[in-house]
Amino acid sequence: MSTEIIKTDKAPAPIGPYNQAVKAGNLLFISGQIAMVPGSDELITDNIVSEAEQVMKNLQAILHAAGAGFHHVVKTTIFLSDMSLFGAVNEVYGEHFKHAAEHSTINFPARETIAVKGLPKNVNVEISMIAAL
Repeated sequence: MSTEIIKTDKAPAPIGPYNQAVKAGNLLFISGQIAMVPGSDELITDNIVSEAEQVMKNLQAILHAAGAGFHHVVKTTIFLSDMSLFGAVNEVYGEHFKHAAEHSTINFPARETIAVKGLPKNVNVEISMIAAL
């Protein structure tokens, strides 16, 4: 199976030895995204809603670079610094998929949400995705 590296300057550059996304066959594997502003070291951490919104914007930019959208996403993983943030992150996340569902028969992808001890750069949320193209 051939693979293709997907990258865009409209999402943050990787902060380690990984790629923004890898396309393998008809699957797109997007690395976990945090609330980093593309092209800078700035993090959006004013509040959890703004942070989650930046994460979703970064994911959307990577999806678009691969010729996809949220309606192609079949699986996500959400990592939270504290499960008390679940409601706010879930609301931001859900809004992006509700809009995508207007253009597709897929409503929401499979998902798990995990509270972890720490995340890169001490952010509060990181989200990874798998899309079927």
